[in-house]
Amino acid sequence: MWTLDKFVNPAHASKVLNNFYGIDWLTHNLSYSVGSLELLLILAFVVGLWRRWTYAIVLIIHAFSTFSPCKQYMAPFDHLLFFTAWPMLAACLALYWLREWDTLCTIPQKTKTTATSQN
Repeated sequence: MWTLDKFVNPAHASKVLNNFYGIDWLTHNLSYSVGSLELLLILAFVVGLWRRWTYAIVLIIHAFSTFSPCKQYMAPFDHLLFFTAWPMLAACLALYWLREWDTLCTIPQKTKTTATSQN
């Protein structure tokens, strides 16, 4: 949804990035560019392309967005929604660790063959 927000309401996306991450330079055009890159990353992640890289990038981005709003964690009952990021972070970490076994509904990738396996 945050990726789509960059297309549908770039002013809101800019406000969120400014409030939580101190990024105050996101213009409408740049919002579309960042949203496009995010969308490509998410699509590659969902179909399992380049799992080592896409899963790692998603994990890093989600970890950053989980740890950034530290102030909201200090008043937990005023910001309950922020705590939903923790199970997702655990799922991203598990998916990265188990990426070699993640083959259901993913695009098959070529594997390296060794000389002994060809015989």
